[in-house]
Amino acid sequence: MYILAIDTALAACSAAVLDTETDSIVSGDSLLMERGHAETLIPLVEQVMSSAGIDFEHLARIAVTVGPGSFTGLRVGLSAARGFGLTANRPVVGVTTLAALAAPYLAHDDAVPVVSAIDARHGHVFLQMFGVGGRTLIAPRITSVREAARSVAIGAVRIVGSGANLVADAWPPAEKLPELIDDTPAPDVAWVARLGSVADPEAAEPRPLYLRPPDAKPQDKARIARR
Repeated sequence: MYILAIDTALAACSAAVLDTETDSIVSGDSLLMERGHAETLIPLVEQVMSSAGIDFEHLARIAVTVGPGSFTGLRVGLSAARGFGLTANRPVVGVTTLAALAAPYLAHDDAVPVVSAIDARHGHVFLQMFGVGGRTLIAPRITSVREAARSVAIGAVRIVGSGANLVADAWPPAEKLPELIDDTPAPDVAWVARLGSVADPEAAEPRPLYLRPPDAKPQDKARIARR
């Protein structure tokens, strides 16, 4: 079956079609960008679907990243995925960016834990730690860089994500250094598709994973006086 995967949660706009029978990407593209996902995504999906030579009716499901990540980027990807799913009458499943970042390393070797760390700005990271079989060792959270380093420095580990170097730079001096540091800015959309192909639609709902409130907040106390 074919899976359409979409990722706009972080610093890329990506789409790909996975053939699950051969576990191969039929067509895919990824453009690094901090902004402009809304204008780029639909033409990108159309290009990828055309290159794959299939219509939406040929899809078994649609997978989309649900965060953590950019509030704006998440809304773009989730809205598009839900729209495609509604139009084609296909299920839409959510995949976290933390899981998608760790997936290729766990698939290659899950004996050494993988830490997904995404730069959340202001000295914080979005964090999750995975062990054997992809089991969660540290649940998704937002934490200070220093606390993140202390919590994952438990021996041999690998760190991936835009916050990887931040965590590595705060590493406790007495602890064993990470075996690998990969500061990739966004997950490989092929792994979004692979995780989406095995996700339970009842459990992996396409809802945003917000680990912190938005920066913009209503000013309840600052009201304009009426005349």
